[in-house]
Amino acid sequence: MSAPATDRLTRPDVVGALLAEVTGDERWRRPRATLIAGGKSNLTYLLASEAGELVLRRPPDGAVLATAHDMGREARVQRALAGTEVPVATILLVDDGDALGVPFYVMERVPGLVVRDALPAGFAPTRAGRHAVGAALVDTLADLHSVRPADVGLADFGRPDGFVPRQLRRWRQQWEASRDDEVAAVDELCTRLSTRVPASRAAGIVHGDYRLDNCVVDAHDHGRIAAVLDWELSTLGDPLTDVGMFAFYWADAAAVIPSLIAAVTHQPGFPTVDDVTERWSARTGIPIDDLGWYRAFAHFKFAVIAAGIHRRVQAGAMDGQDFGDLRAEIAATAESGLSLVPA
Repeated sequence: MSAPATDRLTRPDVVGALLAEVTGDERWRRPRATLIAGGKSNLTYLLASEAGELVLRRPPDGAVLATAHDMGREARVQRALAGTEVPVATILLVDDGDALGVPFYVMERVPGLVVRDALPAGFAPTRAGRHAVGAALVDTLADLHSVRPADVGLADFGRPDGFVPRQLRRWRQQWEASRDDEVAAVDELCTRLSTRVPASRAAGIVHGDYRLDNCVVDAHDHGRIAAVLDWELSTLGDPLTDVGMFAFYWADAAAVIPSLIAAVTHQPGFPTVDDVTERWSARTGIPIDDLGWYRAFAHFKFAVIAAGIHRRVQAGAMDGQDFGDLRAEIAATAESGLSLVPA
């Protein structure tokens, strides 16, 4: 990553002037921007000045897929959920594209820890602490799915009727737009999913990519999630799509962990996949009889996501980040998904 590339993508002078205006604090007029590495879709930057620290989110550089990287949706859902049981960051600034040429938003930086591929030193060293982290994470997801969209001004945030078949069509289209090779396992998984689409039994706000490293965990209280981040894929639909994706990311001790997943949940003390999914079901009252299909769908989505990341890296659109050659991982993810839906 080079400073000129970051400055070009964030325009600190322009964004700083906007922040000084909305905050009333002139110290924001000349912030310093630093890429927060790890984001594989939208780009996330830390803005720092004498006034403190904020976070800027924007799409990757260059052309993006239709319907992807929608900054306005990310900001809207977080504003709507403020004041509910779902913890979110406060949004300070939303721009439709005038300042940077692309839509972006700026939010507060929530104190806490983002746990990726290792537990921070001294954090949750005991089994009880790790169990508390897992319980808090699944309970927060259940709380999200318990929010009535109309109560928070999100009645028009999506179309829950026909959500699952529509999602499958959308991700198939994303696959066709992202692929640069023939991958038989991905195509076969898509075919199997298409012939066994379950009927949805519930509708609500779905995050779309809910997992541990898309949350900020309280550094001092293992049983508290301080904020849920990365709302790019949020909409109204079937909550079980969230649970299937959550289960995909929740690696058991015996799981084969894709390189793109920052997993710590295989360590002793964390609940098992069955533990967290059953806890979600008990808290929401929604049955999980068809969870195998939703978990297989999560494998398909992740294979498509990995293909998109691979394509953006090859195009140089990720501000210097490189996640290696992901083609083998794309195939392996789809192959493991095939085991969850019969031929």
